[in-house]
Amino acid sequence: LGPRGLMPNPKLGTVTPDVTAAVQSAKAGSVEFRAEKAGIVHAGIGKASFSDDAIAENVRAFVGAIMRAKPSGAKGTYLQRVAISSTMGPSLKLDVGPLSTEAGEASA
Repeated sequence: LGPRGLMPNPKLGTVTPDVTAAVQSAKAGSVEFRAEKAGIVHAGIGKASFSDDAIAENVRAFVGAIMRAKPSGAKGTYLQRVAISSTMGPSLKLDVGPLSTEAGEASA
C-alpha cells in the first residue's frame, strides 16, 4: 500500500494532529498529484456537470501547477502532451502550446 500511495503520508499532510484543518483542506478541493515512472500525471480536474469554462479554467490551473512544480534542473520540453477524458471514456487531446504559454505567463 505504501509504494502505491495509499497509506497516509506526513509529507502530503495526511498524517496530522489537527484533524479539523485536514478535513477542511480536503473539502476545499485541494488536488495532489505525482508523476508515474513514465512521467504521466493523472488528476481530476472537474465533473461532467461542470461548465466548459469551469473545466477550461481548471485545466489551466492544473497545467500552471505542474509548470511551477518543474524541477530547476529539468531540460527540454517539460510538458509534451495533454489529454483529458472522463473516467472510462475516450481521451481528447489538447494543444500544449497555448496551455504552457499561459502557464508560463501566470507563474512569472
